Amino acid sequence: MSLEPHPDRVEREIVIDAPQWRVWELVSQPGWWINDGEVVPHRFEADGPGRTLVHDPVHGTFAVATIDARPPAYAAFRWHCGPTPASRVGPLTTATSTLVEFFLAPVDSASVTLRVVESGFASLAESARQRRQLLEENTTGWQEELAAAARHLTRAPR
Repeated sequence: MSLEPHPDRVEREIVIDAPQWRVWELVSQPGWWINDGEVVPHRFEADGPGRTLVHDPVHGTFAVATIDARPPAYAAFRWHCGPTPASRVGPLTTATSTLVEFFLAPVDSASVTLRVVESGFASLAESARQRRQLLEENTTGWQEELAAAARHLTRAPR
């Protein structure tokens, strides 16, 4: 599930037993990964061109900008994962956000490798201690989120 560690990035992958279109429907949603180990519905609020405020019922509001989407294989977002509330975050730049990229590659007609790469921790304007803490939390967090995605996507479609 994990790949080589890097001091500025988190990289994880998982094989999900679901068709690529179904995995794409999830990973192309801004902030789907904001949860407590189970994919939950969020409330979305437009916050300028390509930017969304994602309201999570437990964790609050996060600013997420859609950077790129190439269905059904690649989606990229910037998000503010630091301690500053989303309402006080300015533009999502390399100093205020990390880049989250999702790569989907079919294994066969019924399963997909989902790889996530989150990078840019070293460029954040947070203190060195906060940057290190965010990197450590997200290193563990992406394992949990990919497992949550797999559980969510392998349930019978509604």
